[in-house]
Formats: sequence, C-alpha cells, structure tokens
Amino acid sequence: MSTPLPPVPPAAMAWLGNPQGQGRWGLPDALALAINDRGLLLADGLFETLLVEAGRAWLLEEHLGRWQRSAALLALPPPPGSAIVQPLIAEAIARSGIVCGALRLNWSRGGGTGGGGRGIAIAGDGPPGFWLQLSAASPSFTPLRVIVSPTEERSATSLLSGCKTFAYGPSIQARRQAQAAGADDALLPSSAGGLCCATTANLMVCRDGRWLTPPLSSGCLPGVMRQRALDQGLVAEAPIAEPDLRNSEAAWLINSLGCRPISHLGETPLGGSSTNREPQTGSPETFWRALLPLSCNPSSRSGR
Repeated sequence: MSTPLPPVPPAAMAWLGNPQGQGRWGLPDALALAINDRGLLLADGLFETLLVEAGRAWLLEEHLGRWQRSAALLALPPPPGSAIVQPLIAEAIARSGIVCGALRLNWSRGGGTGGGGRGIAIAGDGPPGFWLQLSAASPSFTPLRVIVSPTEERSATSLLSGCKTFAYGPSIQARRQAQAAGADDALLPSSAGGLCCATTANLMVCRDGRWLTPPLSSGCLPGVMRQRALDQGLVAEAPIAEPDLRNSEAAWLINSLGCRPISHLGETPLGGSSTNREPQTGSPETFWRALLPLSCNPSSRSGR
C-alpha cells in the first residue's frame, strides 16, 4: 500500500475583508473585489510588500508606518494597524504553509455608492477596500542588467511619488522596455534631473568607497530598506547622474525582497558588480541582511 503524499502548500493565499479584520479566505483567483472599487477603477489605493521568512513577517511596524503616513498624505481613510494586521498575517502563514514568501497588504479608498461609483470625485460614503495576499517567494541577490527608460520618469513633486500606490503604469512600461532591450529592469530618471530609482527598487551606487542613494526630492519611493540603511549610516543621500552610475565601483537595487547588483547598464559592464570584486560592505546579501533584525540573519543564528 503506497504512502499518501503530504499536501502541497498553495502557491498563494489571499484574504478579503473589512478594516476590522472580518473577511474570508481563499485562493487569489477565487476572491472577488467589487467592480466599483476605486483601487480597481482609478488605482486609488496603497500597498505594502513585506518579507516573510522563518514563518514571520519582517519589519511589519516600519511597513505599517509608511502605509499609514501615505494614507494621510493622500487623504485616504487610516488603514489598520498591527492589532488587526498581525493576526491576519499569522493566519495566512498557517493556512498556506508558506514560511518564505512575499506578503502584500492592499488598501483602497473603496467604492462610493453615489453616482454608481463613476468619476473621480470622492464621494466618501463607501467603506475602504482591504485585502492581502501571501505568495511563495525567496529573497533575490542575483545580478541583473538595466537600461534607463527612454520615456518614463518619476515626478519630483507629485504626492504619489512619496507613496507606494497602485499606480504602477510607468514602471510597467519601463520594465517592458527593458525586456525588449534584453535587460532585466529599467532605471527611471527624475523629473528634476538625474537618476531616481528602478521599477520596484531603490538605487544605491558606491563611489569612492561610499554608498549613495538619490534623495527623496528626486521623487524616489521612501523605501523601508533604504531608510534602514540611512538610519544605520551605511548610505548617504546624494544626486546620482548616469555618469556616476557608469563610473561606480558597484551599484545595487534594493527593496524588501532582496538586493541585486547591477552587472550592466545597457551594453556597458559595471566593474564593481563582478563576483570577484565586492565593496568593503561585502556581498549584496550580507549588506541586505545587516538591515534586518539580527534574528532574521542566518549568520547571527549560527553564532557568526
């Protein structure tokens, strides 16, 4: 008699509900959002992407803080805090069996009932939308090739640039351009001049042994990992032009799900990105994990 195989964990688990944490669980393609939700119709919403590793979500308070600050900046209703979110995350991990993955929290202005939900005027009479999704994923540290988008840029003055909103149209087009050029990602120029960030990550460049990242005045997203690097004195803010990148000792793209060295800008190799030449800060993974709590760092768990 054959031994039954253990159940295969789902590739993703989702929850859809209300700000009080009451809702329903299911696979992402089985849950339905109201078609008059402004997040769906107008990209009028915010999201946060968190690392899940060792069966827990990391830097939750930092992500929730940005989520709530962004909602206030855009005059959205205040999103839930950790008392509501943390139990939902724990249940998503328990239900899915996913112990290493990416968790996305979503918050929209919802769908006002006035006028059937049409137009951009804010009716303010509908509940906000709240849902999350946990997907299996692993942090990435592999090199990538980039181009500079020939058409897309980040606004240095828009309120939206300071928030992680649903409005990812420019990033989608820039990524499409990169793929068409045989690259992995694209850098977006700032409307104020110079380089700003990549499609889903902050840019860091090493010059003369110092790590630099474009200032928030460039329109780059205030990334959680970027801020932790600044707080720890590992990175400083400075304008970065394309020649700075070409002449850099190393250049990395960093976000909550990894830190990837840039190997090429277009057809030009970046010397500091080769595997046999690393900055004094060490490998991208060493740098990235130094920004996480020590209990999430494999070297600290092993006593090294």
